[in-house]
Amino acid sequence: MERAVLVGLAADSMEERERSSEESLEELAALLETAGGVPVGRILQSKRTPDPRSFIGEGKVREVKELAEANDCTLAVFDNELSPSQLRALEEDLGLRVLDRSQLILDIFASRARTREGRLQVELAQYNYLLPRLTGMWTHLVRQTASGGKSPIGTRGPGETQLETDRRHIRRKIQKLREELEDVRRVRGTQRRAREKNGVPVIALVGYTNAGKSTLLNRLTGESIPANDRLFDTLDTTTRRLVLAPGSEALISDTVGFIRKLPHHLVEAFKATLEELAYADVLIHVIDASSPERDAQAQVVQRLIEELDASGTPTIQAYNKADVCPDPAGIPRGENVLAISAKTGEGTGRLLEAVAAILSRGQKRVRLLLPYAQAGLLDLLHRGAQVHGVEYGEGGIAVDVTVRPELWGTVKEFVSD
Repeated sequence: MERAVLVGLAADSMEERERSSEESLEELAALLETAGGVPVGRILQSKRTPDPRSFIGEGKVREVKELAEANDCTLAVFDNELSPSQLRALEEDLGLRVLDRSQLILDIFASRARTREGRLQVELAQYNYLLPRLTGMWTHLVRQTASGGKSPIGTRGPGETQLETDRRHIRRKIQKLREELEDVRRVRGTQRRAREKNGVPVIALVGYTNAGKSTLLNRLTGESIPANDRLFDTLDTTTRRLVLAPGSEALISDTVGFIRKLPHHLVEAFKATLEELAYADVLIHVIDASSPERDAQAQVVQRLIEELDASGTPTIQAYNKADVCPDPAGIPRGENVLAISAKTGEGTGRLLEAVAAILSRGQKRVRLLLPYAQAGLLDLLHRGAQVHGVEYGEGGIAVDVTVRPELWGTVKEFVSD
């Protein structure tokens, strides 16, 4: 296993959420372990502004190098995003491979994606990360092969440079991946319309990585989807049927966990999956009640929900792991704010009741008798309501249906006793 020293910078000029802290370095250590590495030392630097060349300053670079040599490290992982020139300068000064937080997260995602869709999204994110860094990479290679930064003998002359060839290749790959992901979106759109036609509501589980979403999905549905205590265990969306009450079903989906300082291009790449949040009828925001960082983690998730245009969706906050919370009395409680344990089942009954209450707001289950002259309304009901049964008789079409408020005015005159 590769040994690494972890490095973070908290600069006054940075936005608060971009700064490193003891907590974010702790999270970086967990990310490294998830990727198969071993964190053996940490250095947190405070400065007014990042150093343009080495990011942390020459003195701290020497300190990192000494720590790495003393612990036989082959890798330095930075908690912040580095520019191509900073990555290059640090590798030269430290004599180590250097990764930033974005690269580490992308590496984990690449190893975890299982479905074709997941792999497409990770590949797109990797190319988007690589494209702006090509210039720095090629400058580095040229300096290695030709003193003074001049082109090696035999490479000068007319024609396209290798750098431009690579840029063209990557742009073509990005375009192709986007087209393939657009196909995925179209398939999802077709599936979504089919669900809407059948009147099946959709519940989406969202939350910080390792908050316990997969464990909760298993508890609610009786499934046995792998749920492990590790970061980003779920990348590919899993959807299962959920029985809310006799005769009442919904679909419930698990989604990729969020994390602070999640690379923006990774959010962009996963929008084909995450856009489902905007179409869900209910969000269950799963929060790790046992984490000392739970409020900060909940804010990260809320910001991403807003970025994905899903902030208007009714949301239940489920404070999970209440059974191992050091201060159970301190867990927030209120309307649609619950303490639960996906592991023991505590509070999950109340959670289902809260979901059912949101889904049934303003809905009425009635029996309609539609005249055959109004048979076109049946198609409308199939598309916009939950149809439980249809019978054709001499007097008309009897429909057992749960009607949403927006359709009530259209069908109320046909209600039969």
